[in-house]
Amino acid sequence: MNESEILALLQKYQEGTLSNEDKDKIDAWYLYKASNSNLQLSEYELEESYEYLKSKLLLQKETKVINLWKRVAVAASIILFLGVGLLYLTKQQSSQNQQLVEVDEIAPGGKRGILTLSNGKQIVLSDISAKDSIAQEEDEVTIKLNANGEVTYIVNPNAQTSNDKVHSYNTLSTPTGGQYNIVLGDGTKVYLNTVSSIKYPTQFSGDKRIVELEGEAFFEVAKNKNMPFIVKSGNQIIEVLGTHFNVHSYKDEAVIKTTLLEGSVAVSHKDKKSILKPGQQSNVSNGFNSIVIREVDTEAAVAWKNGRFKFDNADLRTVMKQLERWYGIKVEYKGDVSDTRFNGGTFMNKNLSEVLKVLELSNIKFKVEGKTIIVYP
Repeated sequence: MNESEILALLQKYQEGTLSNEDKDKIDAWYLYKASNSNLQLSEYELEESYEYLKSKLLLQKETKVINLWKRVAVAASIILFLGVGLLYLTKQQSSQNQQLVEVDEIAPGGKRGILTLSNGKQIVLSDISAKDSIAQEEDEVTIKLNANGEVTYIVNPNAQTSNDKVHSYNTLSTPTGGQYNIVLGDGTKVYLNTVSSIKYPTQFSGDKRIVELEGEAFFEVAKNKNMPFIVKSGNQIIEVLGTHFNVHSYKDEAVIKTTLLEGSVAVSHKDKKSILKPGQQSNVSNGFNSIVIREVDTEAAVAWKNGRFKFDNADLRTVMKQLERWYGIKVEYKGDVSDTRFNGGTFMNKNLSEVLKVLELSNIKFKVEGKTIIVYP
């Protein structure tokens, strides 16, 4: 069934006019969605979610759907989908209910990046076709887009290498609403999030591989036990030999967050140094000397890389910062929203209006004026 058919059945369900045949369709749809999802809720969370849905639907009578919710672990994404559908229905039912946001469509970001060469020349990567040669830095490397549209550095096998040689430096940056991937000269893959930049040598030599990051990036570091990989970001230094980790280091945010998915990472801050284990995140800031380490939902930390917004007890301002960078909007706050937290998420390829409808499930109101979003508690 498509979305319009589902919404029509939900309307009948709300009015208490759903036939037995249509009830079976709803049940079958629930079961299909549940069996094809890996994002599952606990039984306790399911029961809470069902009570929430009942309060929004104002059900006329109970149906066998209640037992169904107790039998299967329905995905969190289904709850969100139903919630959005219910918001549409609530709006149609009464203009006296909480008014939903009406916006001109603001499109999501996409694949956008700018490559700055050692001579200062800037190349807009959206203008380059896949597999095309972008540029060549001296006789060292050829820069191309590979079949996946990633900036790739191909080291010239005839190039002379020396530990004392000073190599050229390039910078890959992303604008508001942009993301881009790069494969460095050593084979390390870097996923660069929006409003971010990474500076790196076109070819690594010596006893260390050093890059500088502003913003956010996910690293899949090529293993080389003889040449540690170093990431400098703000007031911290990360050292690894080969592993997967995420660094969140925006200038307009006080805390730098490093999240480890596999392997190990050494995080240094001022005179402190800590080793992260998989599933841990370090937090450092100029405001405190220690390195705070905690267990986190790593899926939430790297959801952006997989095209999703995923919130793990995230506060409202953190959530809206993500939307500002991805949609190119400005957010203003009216009233105290400090105690508002979010769990769940949605896909980043949706228009802003669809994302705001999901956030409104937490009783937050939005007013849209052009590209300014005003938030009310």
